[in-house]
Amino acid sequence: MTPFVGELLGSAILLLLGQGVVANVVLPKTKGNGGGLIAITFGWAMAVFVGVFSVSSVSGAHLNPAVTIALAVVGKFEWSLVPTYILAQLLGAMLGSGLAWLLYKQHFDAATNAEDQLACFATSPAIKSDFHAFFSEALGTFVLILGGLVMIKGANSLGPLDALPAGLLVLAIGLSLGGVTGYAINPSRDLGPRIMHSILPIKGKGSSHWEYAWIPILGPIVGAVLAALFFKFLVHA
Repeated sequence: MTPFVGELLGSAILLLLGQGVVANVVLPKTKGNGGGLIAITFGWAMAVFVGVFSVSSVSGAHLNPAVTIALAVVGKFEWSLVPTYILAQLLGAMLGSGLAWLLYKQHFDAATNAEDQLACFATSPAIKSDFHAFFSEALGTFVLILGGLVMIKGANSLGPLDALPAGLLVLAIGLSLGGVTGYAINPSRDLGPRIMHSILPIKGKGSSHWEYAWIPILGPIVGAVLAALFFKFLVHA
């Protein structure tokens, strides 16, 4: 298995399980309907754990363009490989999102709230404010990247994060910092599913809200770069 396939597969696992838990909680007539925020944040944390654990030995299990860019900034990853990794992450996110929709298609069809349908795919602000939403995504990703870089062991082959600490870190971010936007903290995690929402034949779907999409893309990238630069400052201080 090549690193490209590893990143694609890991990202597909991440989105299948992550989008799956949101659908299970939010959509009507599921066994998990009404499970609440704890179920969603824990489900996403486990999705990260499984995704990272599954392909860490193949690609380093970045599964996130923000992670890939941050590693390149600190000199732990080749810049020439960044576009390939990001493409694999985006395609994997789209694949996992599509599978999650297929699994819950009957429940998507039964949903009467278009915003609930979109929530299974992409993030959105709890209170509309581009500034606060951007700040939330940047800060959440800053914590993710800095925490991940600090956790790196000298000869670690898993990239920036070990599987279990990665899941726990995402769980902490979701529970503590995720209430503003739903914490994408990963450009491909939001962009891939948002693309799928826009092209899939979802019964009664509404807008994909592309006017908001730049925030969960640029916010995490800005947060990742700042975290990487801060980490370099700490190392050389």
